[in-house]
Amino acid sequence: QVQLVESGGGLVQPGGSLRLSCTASRSFSSINVMGWYRQAPGKERERVATIIRGGITNYADSVKGRFTISRDNAKNTMYLQMNSLKPEDAALYYCRHNSVYGDYWGQGPQVTVSS
Repeated sequence: QVQLVESGGGLVQPGGSLRLSCTASRSFSSINVMGWYRQAPGKERERVATIIRGGITNYADSVKGRFTISRDNAKNTMYLQMNSLKPEDAALYYCRHNSVYGDYWGQGPQVTVSS
């Protein structure tokens, strides 16, 4: 089993920045996919940014150039740096840890973008 603890959500003005963190109880050494997803009210959950086995990163078109996914293997922590935030980025953000141990999701901190 893998526990995921997220932090870093909050309220930010348009154009502002936030960094989300997700710390896992297991290492990333057996990862198939790790990353960030989001779900806004009335919408389906969507992929934001992921790292797949081999370290290849992928971003949703809507966040390319603004968001950066990264990880610190020594801390079992992954991050999502979000810059130039827009109101349409507001959502619950979930981290995902998919590995040989199963498919696990974080609790989804709220990101609100409003003036």
